[in-house]
Amino acid sequence: LSKEFSSASSTSTVGTVTSRATRNGDAVMAKDSFNHEELAGDRGMMDDIFDETYREKEGPKPPIRYVWRNIILMSLLHLGAIFGLTLIPSAKIQTLAWAVVCFLVSALGITAGSHRLWSHRSYKATLPLRIFLTIANSMAFQNDIYEWVRDHRVHHKFSETDADPHNAMRGFFFSHVGWLLVRKHPDVIEKGQKLDLSDMKADKVVMFQRRYYKPSVVLLCFTLPTVVPCYFWDESIVISFFIPAILRYTIGLNATWLVNSAAHMFGNRPYDQNINPRENPLVSLGAIGEGFHNYHHTFPYDYSTSEFGWHLNLTTAFIDLMCLLGLASDRKKVSKEAILARKMRTGDGSHKSG
Repeated sequence: LSKEFSSASSTSTVGTVTSRATRNGDAVMAKDSFNHEELAGDRGMMDDIFDETYREKEGPKPPIRYVWRNIILMSLLHLGAIFGLTLIPSAKIQTLAWAVVCFLVSALGITAGSHRLWSHRSYKATLPLRIFLTIANSMAFQNDIYEWVRDHRVHHKFSETDADPHNAMRGFFFSHVGWLLVRKHPDVIEKGQKLDLSDMKADKVVMFQRRYYKPSVVLLCFTLPTVVPCYFWDESIVISFFIPAILRYTIGLNATWLVNSAAHMFGNRPYDQNINPRENPLVSLGAIGEGFHNYHHTFPYDYSTSEFGWHLNLTTAFIDLMCLLGLASDRKKVSKEAILARKMRTGDGSHKSG
Protein backbone atom coordinates (compact mmCIF):
# COMPACT_ATOMS: atom_id res chain seq x y z
CA LEU A 1 0.00 0.00 0.00
CA SER A 2 1.28 3.43 -0.80
CA LYS A 3 1.38 6.60 1.23
CA GLU A 4 -1.47 8.89 0.22
CA PHE A 5 -2.09 12.56 0.91
CA SER A 6 -5.30 14.41 0.14
CA SER A 7 -4.66 17.98 -0.96
CA ALA A 8 -8.36 18.78 -0.78
CA SER A 9 -8.68 17.94 2.89
CA SER A 10 -7.07 18.93 6.17
CA THR A 11 -6.56 15.21 6.90
CA SER A 12 -3.47 13.36 5.67
CA THR A 13 -3.65 9.60 5.20
CA VAL A 14 -0.68 7.26 5.42
CA GLY A 15 -0.30 3.57 4.60
CA THR A 16 2.00 0.62 5.16
CA VAL A 17 4.99 -0.21 3.00
CA THR A 18 6.68 -3.50 3.89
CA SER A 19 7.03 -6.04 6.68
CA ARG A 20 10.09 -6.85 8.78
CA ALA A 21 11.20 -8.42 12.04
CA THR A 22 12.30 -6.27 14.96
CA ARG A 23 13.87 -7.11 18.28
CA ASN A 24 13.14 -5.56 21.67
CA GLY A 25 15.65 -6.98 24.13
CA ASP A 26 15.34 -10.75 23.67
CA ALA A 27 11.86 -10.73 22.17
CA VAL A 28 11.64 -11.00 18.39
CA MET A 29 8.45 -9.53 17.00
CA ALA A 30 6.99 -9.25 13.51
CA LYS A 31 6.07 -5.66 12.72
CA ASP A 32 4.93 -3.68 9.74
CA SER A 33 7.39 -1.13 8.48
CA PHE A 34 6.02 2.30 7.77
CA ASN A 35 7.96 4.77 5.74
CA HIS A 36 8.99 6.53 8.93
CA GLU A 37 11.38 8.84 7.09
CA GLU A 38 8.54 10.25 4.97
CA LEU A 39 6.26 10.54 7.99
CA ALA A 40 9.03 12.15 10.01
CA GLY A 41 9.64 14.65 7.26
CA ASP A 42 5.94 15.45 7.10
CA ARG A 43 5.67 15.93 10.88
CA GLY A 44 9.16 17.30 11.39
CA MET A 45 10.14 14.56 13.88
CA MET A 46 10.40 10.82 14.47
CA ASP A 47 11.47 10.60 18.11
CA ASP A 48 8.18 8.90 18.99
CA ILE A 49 8.96 5.89 16.77
CA PHE A 50 10.14 2.77 18.63
CA ASP A 51 13.93 2.39 18.58
CA GLU A 52 14.63 -1.20 17.60
CA THR A 53 18.36 -0.88 18.29
CA TYR A 54 18.05 -0.17 22.03
CA ARG A 55 19.35 -2.86 24.39
CA GLU A 56 18.98 -2.80 28.16
CA LYS A 57 22.30 -2.82 30.00
CA GLU A 58 23.38 -6.13 31.46
CA GLY A 59 24.05 -6.55 35.15
CA PRO A 60 22.15 -5.56 38.28
CA LYS A 61 19.55 -2.78 38.15
CA PRO A 62 20.38 0.50 39.91
CA PRO A 63 19.02 0.82 43.46
CA ILE A 64 15.60 2.42 43.96
CA ARG A 65 15.86 5.95 45.39
CA TYR A 66 12.65 7.28 46.90
CA VAL A 67 11.58 10.89 46.43
CA TRP A 68 9.99 11.50 49.83
CA ARG A 69 8.68 14.95 48.97
CA ASN A 70 6.59 13.47 46.16
CA ILE A 71 5.46 10.54 48.33
CA ILE A 72 4.24 12.91 51.04
CA LEU A 73 2.56 15.33 48.62
CA MET A 74 0.83 12.57 46.65
CA SER A 75 -0.40 10.99 49.89
CA LEU A 76 -1.80 14.30 51.14
CA LEU A 77 -3.38 15.00 47.75
CA HIS A 78 -5.25 11.70 47.72
CA LEU A 79 -6.35 12.14 51.33
CA GLY A 80 -7.69 15.56 50.33
CA ALA A 81 -9.52 13.98 47.38
CA ILE A 82 -11.15 11.43 49.69
CA PHE A 83 -12.30 14.30 51.92
CA GLY A 84 -13.62 16.03 48.79
CA LEU A 85 -15.73 12.97 48.00
CA THR A 86 -17.43 13.26 51.38
CA LEU A 87 -18.34 16.89 50.59
CA ILE A 88 -20.17 16.11 47.32
CA PRO A 89 -23.64 15.74 48.97
CA SER A 90 -23.21 19.22 50.50
CA ALA A 91 -22.05 20.92 47.30
CA LYS A 92 -24.26 23.07 45.09
CA ILE A 93 -25.09 21.68 41.65
CA GLN A 94 -23.26 24.61 40.06
CA THR A 95 -20.09 23.63 41.92
CA LEU A 96 -20.27 20.05 40.69
CA ALA A 97 -20.89 21.26 37.14
CA TRP A 98 -17.93 23.64 37.44
CA ALA A 99 -15.73 20.75 38.62
CA VAL A 100 -16.72 18.76 35.52
CA VAL A 101 -15.89 21.75 33.28
CA CYS A 102 -12.49 22.12 34.95
CA PHE A 103 -11.86 18.40 34.49
CA LEU A 104 -12.71 18.48 30.78
CA VAL A 105 -10.68 21.63 30.09
CA SER A 106 -7.63 20.35 31.97
CA ALA A 107 -7.96 16.93 30.29
CA LEU A 108 -7.89 18.57 26.85
CA GLY A 109 -4.71 20.36 27.88
CA ILE A 110 -3.12 16.92 28.15
CA THR A 111 -4.86 14.90 25.42
CA ALA A 112 -5.26 17.46 22.63
CA GLY A 113 -2.32 19.55 23.83
CA SER A 114 0.82 17.99 25.26
CA HIS A 115 -0.03 14.55 23.84
CA ARG A 116 -1.46 14.72 20.34
CA LEU A 117 -0.30 18.20 19.30
CA TRP A 118 3.10 18.64 20.92
CA SER A 119 4.36 15.09 21.60
CA HIS A 120 3.30 13.54 18.29
CA ARG A 121 2.77 16.51 15.96
CA SER A 122 -0.32 14.68 14.69
CA TYR A 123 -2.05 17.92 13.71
CA LYS A 124 -1.31 21.63 13.57
CA ALA A 125 -2.83 24.34 15.76
CA THR A 126 -3.05 28.10 15.37
CA LEU A 127 -1.68 30.46 18.00
CA PRO A 128 -5.05 31.03 19.75
CA LEU A 129 -5.62 27.28 20.08
CA ARG A 130 -2.07 26.71 21.32
CA ILE A 131 -2.58 29.40 23.96
CA PHE A 132 -5.86 27.82 25.08
CA LEU A 133 -4.28 24.35 25.27
CA THR A 134 -1.36 25.76 27.25
CA ILE A 135 -3.73 27.35 29.77
CA ALA A 136 -5.62 24.07 30.00
CA ASN A 137 -2.34 22.21 30.41
CA SER A 138 -1.37 24.35 33.39
CA MET A 139 -4.78 23.66 34.92
CA ALA A 140 -4.00 19.93 34.57
CA PHE A 141 -0.66 20.30 36.47
CA GLN A 142 1.16 17.25 35.07
CA ASN A 143 4.53 18.88 34.44
CA ASP A 144 5.02 21.64 31.88
CA ILE A 145 4.53 20.85 28.19
CA TYR A 146 8.26 20.66 27.42
CA GLU A 147 8.93 18.09 30.15
CA TRP A 148 5.74 16.14 29.40
CA VAL A 149 6.69 15.87 25.73
CA ARG A 150 10.25 14.79 26.53
CA ASP A 151 9.08 12.00 28.83
CA HIS A 152 6.34 10.88 26.44
CA ARG A 153 8.60 10.68 23.41
CA VAL A 154 11.07 8.64 25.45
CA HIS A 155 8.16 6.41 26.49
CA HIS A 156 7.30 5.68 22.86
CA LYS A 157 10.87 5.38 21.61
CA PHE A 158 11.89 2.94 24.36
CA SER A 159 8.53 1.50 25.41
CA GLU A 160 8.60 -1.19 28.14
CA THR A 161 12.37 -0.96 28.66
CA ASP A 162 14.61 0.59 31.32
CA ALA A 163 14.55 3.81 29.28
CA ASP A 164 10.75 4.06 29.54
CA PRO A 165 9.84 6.52 32.37
CA HIS A 166 6.80 4.45 33.42
CA ASN A 167 7.88 1.02 32.22
CA ALA A 168 4.85 -1.25 32.69
CA MET A 169 7.12 -4.29 32.99
CA ARG A 170 7.86 -3.01 36.51
CA GLY A 171 4.24 -3.58 37.55
CA PHE A 172 0.91 -1.78 37.75
CA PHE A 173 1.74 0.48 40.71
CA PHE A 174 5.04 1.63 39.23
CA SER A 175 3.56 2.46 35.82
CA HIS A 176 0.57 4.17 37.43
CA VAL A 177 2.15 6.43 40.06
CA GLY A 178 5.26 4.77 41.46
CA TRP A 179 7.46 6.19 38.71
CA LEU A 180 6.77 9.66 40.14
CA LEU A 181 7.77 8.58 43.64
CA VAL A 182 11.30 7.36 42.81
CA ARG A 183 14.30 8.70 40.93
CA LYS A 184 14.30 7.99 37.21
CA HIS A 185 16.31 5.08 35.86
CA PRO A 186 19.63 6.42 34.47
CA ASP A 187 18.65 5.24 30.97
CA VAL A 188 15.53 7.43 31.05
CA ILE A 189 17.65 10.47 31.81
CA GLU A 190 20.32 9.55 29.28
CA LYS A 191 17.89 8.94 26.42
CA GLY A 192 15.79 11.98 27.28
CA GLN A 193 18.84 14.21 26.99
CA LYS A 194 19.55 12.89 23.50
CA LEU A 195 16.11 13.62 22.06
CA ASP A 196 15.73 16.38 19.52
CA LEU A 197 13.39 18.83 21.23
CA SER A 198 14.20 21.76 18.96
CA ASP A 199 10.53 21.99 17.94
CA MET A 200 9.59 22.56 21.59
CA LYS A 201 12.32 25.12 22.10
CA ALA A 202 11.16 26.96 18.99
CA ASP A 203 7.57 27.20 20.25
CA LYS A 204 7.35 30.47 22.16
CA VAL A 205 4.06 29.48 23.83
CA VAL A 206 5.61 26.28 25.21
CA MET A 207 8.72 28.04 26.47
CA PHE A 208 6.68 30.87 28.02
CA GLN A 209 4.69 28.30 29.98
CA ARG A 210 7.89 26.55 31.05
CA ARG A 211 9.32 29.83 32.30
CA TYR A 212 6.24 30.71 34.37
CA TYR A 213 4.95 27.21 35.08
CA LYS A 214 4.77 27.32 38.87
CA PRO A 215 2.72 30.55 39.15
CA SER A 216 0.51 29.37 36.27
CA VAL A 217 -0.27 26.15 38.18
CA VAL A 218 -1.07 28.03 41.39
CA LEU A 219 -3.41 30.33 39.47
CA LEU A 220 -5.06 27.89 37.05
CA CYS A 221 -5.03 24.52 38.83
CA PHE A 222 -5.92 25.67 42.35
CA THR A 223 -6.89 29.36 42.64
CA LEU A 224 -9.28 29.78 39.68
CA PRO A 225 -11.27 26.55 40.33
CA THR A 226 -11.66 27.62 43.97
CA VAL A 227 -12.51 31.30 43.47
CA VAL A 228 -15.22 30.90 40.82
CA PRO A 229 -17.74 28.97 43.02
CA CYS A 230 -17.04 31.25 46.00
CA TYR A 231 -17.52 34.46 44.04
CA PHE A 232 -20.35 33.61 41.63
CA TRP A 233 -22.70 31.46 43.70
CA ASP A 234 -21.48 31.81 47.29
CA GLU A 235 -20.18 28.27 47.68
CA SER A 236 -18.20 27.63 50.87
CA ILE A 237 -14.43 27.98 50.58
CA VAL A 238 -13.91 24.43 51.85
CA ILE A 239 -16.17 22.83 49.24
CA SER A 240 -14.81 25.14 46.52
CA PHE A 241 -11.25 24.08 47.27
CA PHE A 242 -11.69 20.37 47.88
CA ILE A 243 -14.04 19.53 44.98
CA PRO A 244 -13.27 21.67 41.86
CA ALA A 245 -9.58 21.96 42.78
CA ILE A 246 -8.30 18.98 44.79
CA LEU A 247 -10.76 16.20 43.87
CA ARG A 248 -10.95 17.26 40.21
CA TYR A 249 -7.15 17.45 39.99
CA THR A 250 -6.69 14.02 41.58
CA ILE A 251 -9.23 12.38 39.27
CA GLY A 252 -7.50 13.99 36.29
CA LEU A 253 -4.13 12.63 37.39
CA ASN A 254 -5.43 9.10 37.83
CA ALA A 255 -7.28 9.17 34.51
CA THR A 256 -3.98 9.98 32.79
CA TRP A 257 -2.02 7.44 34.85
CA LEU A 258 -4.45 4.66 33.87
CA VAL A 259 -3.26 5.08 30.28
CA ASN A 260 0.24 4.19 31.48
CA SER A 261 -0.87 1.32 33.71
CA ALA A 262 -4.24 -0.29 32.90
CA ALA A 263 -4.01 0.37 29.15
CA HIS A 264 -0.64 -1.39 29.12
CA MET A 265 -1.96 -4.46 30.92
CA PHE A 266 -5.70 -5.06 30.42
CA GLY A 267 -7.45 -5.39 27.08
CA ASN A 268 -7.05 -6.88 23.62
CA ARG A 269 -4.38 -6.23 20.99
CA PRO A 270 -6.05 -6.23 17.57
CA TYR A 271 -3.28 -4.27 15.84
CA ASP A 272 -0.05 -5.71 17.27
CA GLN A 273 -0.06 -8.61 19.70
CA ASN A 274 3.73 -8.35 20.05
CA ILE A 275 3.64 -5.11 22.04
CA ASN A 276 2.26 -4.58 25.53
CA PRO A 277 -0.25 -1.68 25.11
CA ARG A 278 -3.93 -2.72 24.90
CA GLU A 279 -7.31 -1.43 23.78
CA ASN A 280 -9.15 -0.43 26.97
CA PRO A 281 -12.55 1.29 26.48
CA LEU A 282 -12.92 2.12 30.19
CA VAL A 283 -9.62 3.99 30.16
CA SER A 284 -10.73 5.81 27.01
CA LEU A 285 -13.93 6.87 28.76
CA GLY A 286 -12.01 8.36 31.70
CA ALA A 287 -9.15 9.82 29.66
CA ILE A 288 -11.47 11.25 26.95
CA GLY A 289 -10.12 9.06 24.18
CA GLU A 290 -6.64 7.91 25.17
CA GLY A 291 -7.34 4.26 26.01
CA PHE A 292 -7.11 2.83 22.48
CA HIS A 293 -3.52 2.15 23.31
CA ASN A 294 -2.61 -0.81 21.13
CA TYR A 295 -3.64 1.31 18.17
CA HIS A 296 -1.79 4.34 19.46
CA HIS A 297 1.53 2.56 19.96
CA THR A 298 1.14 0.92 16.56
CA PHE A 299 0.32 4.21 14.81
CA PRO A 300 1.56 7.02 17.13
CA TYR A 301 1.22 9.67 14.42
CA ASP A 302 -2.58 9.29 14.05
CA TYR A 303 -4.27 12.40 15.48
CA SER A 304 -7.26 10.36 16.70
CA THR A 305 -5.22 7.67 18.55
CA SER A 306 -8.00 5.33 17.37
CA GLU A 307 -9.57 4.04 14.16
CA PHE A 308 -13.08 4.67 15.50
CA GLY A 309 -13.31 8.46 15.26
CA TRP A 310 -15.47 10.03 17.95
CA HIS A 311 -16.33 6.72 19.68
CA LEU A 312 -15.39 7.24 23.38
CA ASN A 313 -13.04 9.90 22.07
CA LEU A 314 -14.03 13.43 23.05
CA THR A 315 -10.53 14.67 22.18
CA THR A 316 -10.93 13.65 18.54
CA ALA A 317 -14.29 15.45 18.41
CA PHE A 318 -12.63 18.53 19.90
CA ILE A 319 -9.80 18.53 17.33
CA ASP A 320 -12.30 18.04 14.49
CA LEU A 321 -14.32 20.97 15.82
CA MET A 322 -11.18 23.11 15.95
CA CYS A 323 -10.48 22.21 12.32
CA LEU A 324 -14.04 23.16 11.39
CA LEU A 325 -13.52 26.53 13.08
CA GLY A 326 -10.20 27.05 11.30
CA LEU A 327 -8.13 26.82 14.48
CA ALA A 328 -6.47 23.49 13.59
CA SER A 329 -5.43 21.72 10.40
CA ASP A 330 -3.35 18.97 8.81
CA ARG A 331 -4.67 16.02 10.84
CA LYS A 332 -2.65 12.84 10.26
CA LYS A 333 -4.75 9.69 9.80
CA VAL A 334 -3.76 6.13 8.90
CA SER A 335 -5.66 4.68 5.94
CA LYS A 336 -8.27 1.97 6.52
CA GLU A 337 -6.32 -0.29 4.17
CA ALA A 338 -3.16 0.11 6.22
CA ILE A 339 -5.05 -0.56 9.46
CA LEU A 340 -6.62 -3.74 8.09
CA ALA A 341 -3.29 -4.97 6.73
CA ARG A 342 -1.69 -4.44 10.12
CA LYS A 343 -4.53 -6.25 11.91
CA MET A 344 -4.19 -9.24 9.61
CA ARG A 345 -0.41 -9.36 9.91
CA THR A 346 0.31 -8.74 13.59
CA GLY A 347 -3.03 -8.49 15.43
CA ASP A 348 -4.34 -10.99 17.96
CA GLY A 349 -7.43 -11.70 15.85
CA SER A 350 -9.85 -9.97 18.24
CA HIS A 351 -10.97 -7.56 15.51
CA LYS A 352 -12.82 -10.43 13.81
CA SER A 353 -15.32 -10.60 16.68
CA GLY A 354 -16.00 -6.89 16.49
